[in-house]
Amino acid sequence: MYGIAVSAIDMAAAILFLEKELRFMADTYQILVADDDDSIVNIIETVLKAEGYRVYTAHDGEEACDIVNTKHPHLIIMDIMMPKCNGILSTMRIRKDYNIPILILSAKAEGSDRVIGLEAGADDYLVKPFYQQELLARVKALLRRYDTLGSIREAKSEEQIQIGDIILNIDTKQLIVRGAAVRLTATEFKILHVMMSNPGRVFSAEELYERVWRSDAYAVENTVMIHINRIRGKLELNPKKPEYLKVVWGIGYVFKEP
Repeated sequence: MYGIAVSAIDMAAAILFLEKELRFMADTYQILVADDDDSIVNIIETVLKAEGYRVYTAHDGEEACDIVNTKHPHLIIMDIMMPKCNGILSTMRIRKDYNIPILILSAKAEGSDRVIGLEAGADDYLVKPFYQQELLARVKALLRRYDTLGSIREAKSEEQIQIGDIILNIDTKQLIVRGAAVRLTATEFKILHVMMSNPGRVFSAEELYERVWRSDAYAVENTVMIHINRIRGKLELNPKKPEYLKVVWGIGYVFKEP
């Protein structure tokens, strides 16, 4: 009986230790929640802290930008309708200097609003009201993608992929276009990494979404297209007549040397 009791205590201690380690790992991630609705902020903050994340909060766009500049969070959950500086303008300001993943959270459910948010530089878009588990799943997917790319933790690879005069540096997560460095978001980098690693291969929008966003694809054509167009704007001489990143009508997208 004594041996069994000790074993049970050891098991409980091991479980507790593992839980603490997992909490510590999550706590290394700092998330900024920007929304002018206190009830929404409190709900999201409670959900994230229950998972062990460290949370900063902002109630307007100016405050959100200030926190990004001083605290350097690993992910931002951004509402659109905020005072002083709305979420779209805040996203654009942040995107000029940082490739932090940004999840737009908004009551605006129209497709055009989603397009505006993604074109402003957001990585994902979630409509209110939302399921807490879906929010957590998207947060984890964005952090996992960002972490995998080495933007949070130091990358060990020194590889680069070159196709024509386009170079994708895997170590610095930087795009070199005709000798000039171009800033990429984490999502843009992942899309290019997938496509430039497989030059000449045609990827459907669904396959790109599943590989990059790491979730099931459903009605994702517009989301993928917006990111593709943004990438074209950064690497093509004439984005309307792309030489590298082309569409194969009715099938998908392909990256190949001209």
